[in-house]
Amino acid sequence: MSTLVDPDQACENISYARAQNSEMQSELLEGLAANFATNEYRLLIIDSVMALYRTDFVGRGELSERQQVLGTFLRRATQMAEEFNLVVLMTNQVMSDPGASALFAGVDGRKPAGGHILAHASTTRLLLRKGRGEERVAKIVDSPDCPEREATYIITTGGINDPDKA
Repeated sequence: MSTLVDPDQACENISYARAQNSEMQSELLEGLAANFATNEYRLLIIDSVMALYRTDFVGRGELSERQQVLGTFLRRATQMAEEFNLVVLMTNQVMSDPGASALFAGVDGRKPAGGHILAHASTTRLLLRKGRGEERVAKIVDSPDCPEREATYIITTGGINDPDKA
């Protein structure tokens, strides 16, 4: 038995903000503390967490500063997750690294942006990629609770489904 969600009611329970730079992203995170303190919200989604840091801090000369500012942001997000019992979901970008060994990058030479700072701040990391045809693949890359494994799914007008049952 599936439970249908009223889309209008669901949209009423979503707050949305768009940062223009990494400093504004940090300010928005701080501003959310009041919303989470009321227990009204339990999920924080940060879409493309590295995008603004990659544009605000360009080149190797600014890499150290970028990682410090990013570390401060991630530390605050982690503190808020613990303080307010939140789930923090971050999406990220991958970058090509053709010279990387398979130890640090995937077989296809892609690795997540953000380096070790972002990797260590994440409890569970998933890699989402296209599969064959309409199929998509979700792979657990790192998790303290789950072994590394993959699951195949498809996205339909009715939601996410098992490709064998669609």
